[in-house]
Amino acid sequence: MRVEFAPRSVPLQRRLQTASVVQWVFSFLGLGQCCIVAFIALFFTRFWLVSALYAAWWLIDREKPRKGGRRSQILRNSIVWRYMRDYFPITLVKTADLDPRQNYLVGFHPHGVLAAGAFLNFCTEASGFSTLFPGLTPHLMMLSLWFRIPFFRDYVMSGGLIPSDKESASYVLQKPEGGNLLAIIVGGAQEALDARPGSFTLLLKNRKGFERRGFGMGFANRDTRLVLTPCSTPLVPAFSFGENDVFDQVKNPKGSWLRRIQHCLQQIMGISLPLFHARGIFQYSFGLIPYRRPICTVVGKPIPVQKKHRPSEEEVDQLHQKYLNELSDLFEKHKAKYNVPEDSHLEFI
Repeated sequence: MRVEFAPRSVPLQRRLQTASVVQWVFSFLGLGQCCIVAFIALFFTRFWLVSALYAAWWLIDREKPRKGGRRSQILRNSIVWRYMRDYFPITLVKTADLDPRQNYLVGFHPHGVLAAGAFLNFCTEASGFSTLFPGLTPHLMMLSLWFRIPFFRDYVMSGGLIPSDKESASYVLQKPEGGNLLAIIVGGAQEALDARPGSFTLLLKNRKGFERRGFGMGFANRDTRLVLTPCSTPLVPAFSFGENDVFDQVKNPKGSWLRRIQHCLQQIMGISLPLFHARGIFQYSFGLIPYRRPICTVVGKPIPVQKKHRPSEEEVDQLHQKYLNELSDLFEKHKAKYNVPEDSHLEFI
């Protein structure tokens, strides 16, 4: 099942679509830095009280991102996101019903360069999430670093983004009334370094923390300690066809000097810095604006998980393998619809 949208007129609509994508790219490449500069600069102007009051508010509100965030339906339903949807275009496909009385843990693959499909499908209503999955409230995990930036933290929370740590995941998944869907881009920042057109390589082979969360165990990206929680959560695989096709990336094979630098920066900052490029705003030769290539996110059927307070390594391995098999089956079943060559298969590293 998918949601269809009526086509729009060409000239003005294409300009608005491009403008919407430009602001989205800027949001994740430069808006955070601009927010930091503005916050500091205001202290040296007659508007210093704005930053002072925000600093006090920030202190009082510091735990809000870990408590489910603060979403804004007005921003989630903004027409800007519908223009962004039509630019690529981006679609969301449901293959199975999800019971709104339960909570779900969705593994999103692949990361891509800027995770356009994950953002638009789970942080906005442009692709019709609430129509496809009535009764479910989507959340998407993002590096905790971004929630330390003044003003920007409120912007990302408005779409349903929460920090990628164990406290945030536990808060969402432990709600007894259900109705929550937590999406995690499992490959993370490291997988973004392999995002390029035609690539189906997923950093997933040894990432078993995702399954541990399903058993009711959480972990933080930089903290491997396990924390027991009193619930189990069905796992749902999701594959976004075309996610890797909207940007080109400078060649950075493993072992190259560029890859080593990128890996070191990732270890220090927690974020990867892929050197990507695509088209420009007024020309199609070179720039940072993504190509107009379709992205289709297919959400698979849930994988039941039995409640285990202390699952053995063998049980975790079995669930991990089952998840890999379900994700591979989802990819193989739908790849022909999205022009993926018959001889292309998922590669887990």
